[in-house]
Amino acid sequence: MNEITLSKMGHLKFYGMQRTFEMLLNTKGIEHLSNDEFINMLVQSEWEDRENRKITRYIKAARFRQTATIEEVDFITNRNLDKTNFLRFADCTFIEKGENLLITGPTGAGKSYLASALGHQACSNGYQVKYFNMQKLVSWLKMSQADGSYFKEMDKIEKYNLLILDDFCLQPFDEQGRIMLLEVTEGRYDKKSTIISSQLPVEKWYELIGDNTIADAIMDRIINGAHRIELKGESMRKKKNK
Repeated sequence: MNEITLSKMGHLKFYGMQRTFEMLLNTKGIEHLSNDEFINMLVQSEWEDRENRKITRYIKAARFRQTATIEEVDFITNRNLDKTNFLRFADCTFIEKGENLLITGPTGAGKSYLASALGHQACSNGYQVKYFNMQKLVSWLKMSQADGSYFKEMDKIEKYNLLILDDFCLQPFDEQGRIMLLEVTEGRYDKKSTIISSQLPVEKWYELIGDNTIADAIMDRIINGAHRIELKGESMRKKKNK
């Protein structure tokens, strides 16, 4: 009967229950549990298994460029990163409030790592995240216009709990790119959170976006009420190589 039960758990995809039940049978631990304790252990195991699988799906779907964790963030190197302030973002309250975070600093300062670490943390907390290199996002949206899937893809972007735009404003936007960025920021404004990382200070973004009217609209939606992390110092990659 136990073998049949284990088989049925597998067919029903109750993998957490299946592993725990099998472990209890092998160790004879079930003999020391009350019915309530036994049921609670099975349900808890299934709950944890499904949560872990969901987190794995979210991280895979986010398509991060690198694996990064809050625990491995370097707070020792002097780069104007306040540990207390940064760790406040790890509880993801800013995502719940639909607030933006702008991370700026020189090449190699660790901007992408910080953004990805917060993205991984958000996935672990049950939020759907999407990571994009800014130029690749614009290219991808242009291709979606050509194949007729543009509005479908924009609808997806609007719904992510957290959108990460890396390498923002590395080069000026063309007219099509400006309009796309405006639509992205308009759709998410005051509803969903966006993390933007850039080598350039925020004051330089206006010029690279171009077209005063559109730039005004985009910048207003990006920086209004946004949190900022302004990194400084020598490239961390150079220091590691040394």
